[in-house]
Amino acid sequence: MEHYGLLSLLPPIIAVLLAVRYKNVIVALFSGVLIGTLVLTHWNPIAALSMTIKDYIFKQASGGYNSSLLVMMIFIGGFVGVVTHSGGAKAFAEKAAHLINTRAKAQIAIWLSGIAIFFSDSGNPLILGPAFQPLTDKLRISREKLAWLLDSTASPVCILIPFIGWGIYIMGLIRKEYDILGIGESELTAFFKVIPFQFYAIGTLFMIPLVAFLGFEFASMYKAEKRTIETGQPLWPDAKPARPAVEITSEEGTQANASMMIIPLIVLFVCIFGLLIPHGFPFKKIPGSTLRMALCFGYFMGALSCIILMVKNKVKTGSEAFSMYMNGAKEVVFILMILVLAWSLGSVCKSLGTAKYIVALAKGNVAPWLVPGIIFVTGALISFATGTSWGTFAILMPLAIPMAHGLGAPMYACIGAVLSGGLFGDHCSPISDTTVLSSMGAACDHIDHVKTQIPYAVTVALASFIAYIVAGLTGSPVTLALGLALVVGFTLIFSKIWGSKLH
Repeated sequence: MEHYGLLSLLPPIIAVLLAVRYKNVIVALFSGVLIGTLVLTHWNPIAALSMTIKDYIFKQASGGYNSSLLVMMIFIGGFVGVVTHSGGAKAFAEKAAHLINTRAKAQIAIWLSGIAIFFSDSGNPLILGPAFQPLTDKLRISREKLAWLLDSTASPVCILIPFIGWGIYIMGLIRKEYDILGIGESELTAFFKVIPFQFYAIGTLFMIPLVAFLGFEFASMYKAEKRTIETGQPLWPDAKPARPAVEITSEEGTQANASMMIIPLIVLFVCIFGLLIPHGFPFKKIPGSTLRMALCFGYFMGALSCIILMVKNKVKTGSEAFSMYMNGAKEVVFILMILVLAWSLGSVCKSLGTAKYIVALAKGNVAPWLVPGIIFVTGALISFATGTSWGTFAILMPLAIPMAHGLGAPMYACIGAVLSGGLFGDHCSPISDTTVLSSMGAACDHIDHVKTQIPYAVTVALASFIAYIVAGLTGSPVTLALGLALVVGFTLIFSKIWGSKLH
């Protein structure tokens, strides 16, 4: 059986509904996985629970890539712990406040920093979140807005870079289909030609300076920003932030300084690039294990440099600094549970054929100019339901490229539609790992992050859909200008209807 029909949609629907209703992501994800295994075991509860634990949770936690990512998260947690608890992040924010002294400047600074950390969609929010959170709190920017800024400069940046894991993976999928069809164009050339058709990624990145400079907000983000501007409260009273926002206390006569933030970050990047450049970075493909090793090494050395500075400046003792590192590592345990359950939900959806069912619903005889738009919508549905972009690319690329080739639809627009559709879910699904990590980086309530981000994500998605329809007719990369113009127009219209301009 390729798919279980409507039953294959139950796990993601139940997970999303429970998460929104009860604001408990762990329970929601576990329930989604359990519902899926109940379907697979013909509603046998004992067999379903056994399958949930043995075939999904255990397997997802122990898989090569997944297990190494979980270990990397521990190193990241330790780094975040010492940098935030040391007072370095707060001191850095106070220093930066002299230059970054407005809400707009802070948002642009985060945007530019996110683009600079192009090599890691998971590391981005966990590096920038703790660095900027004290500053955004001081400038009365809501945690929900910070989480959106982090999320919108993670995957949307990575998907545009050809020489990191994202680009290598995408080019591999393109090459495979090109070889089958006898298309001689190199996958690198194709990747670059597809970039102007990545409407969702570019539109998302474009929306940040647009919102920052114009000050227009709408929907749930408007309410969150209005709350923070008027009351100074970065979160709603009943919020459950994904990590604690630490209030810094130091011994009498001692004071943390910005070097405890700046030097660890310098050490972090020097170590990462120092280990990767001998392997040919950024011009050669770097094995995933090498990249993750470099990241772990960099995070550890960055944390160690912060500990040395704390002890040297008598801000903390060695044992206190070590405890801060361990507490930081402990704080990610909740996130690790979410990641494992999110991966398990994606895996059970694969077993049920959720994506195949959605594709089957979308299939039919369609005009060539409609193909990019249909691919984009299909990809958006799959990625939102499963929380995975790479899985969506793997499903749709073998369908989109032959379809474009056979029907005469614009090839680059169709490939761009696959990437944009897959990115949509990775960017805003509540069960996406980057969405979870952005909530953690911003010390924001995860469900509040999802609720405030989705209206902005849908705005870009709507503009992208219209642009793909036009691209299907013209095949021109100039259509990107239309997509960006629509993002501006929709932002202004929605702000008039559901929000206002905030200063």
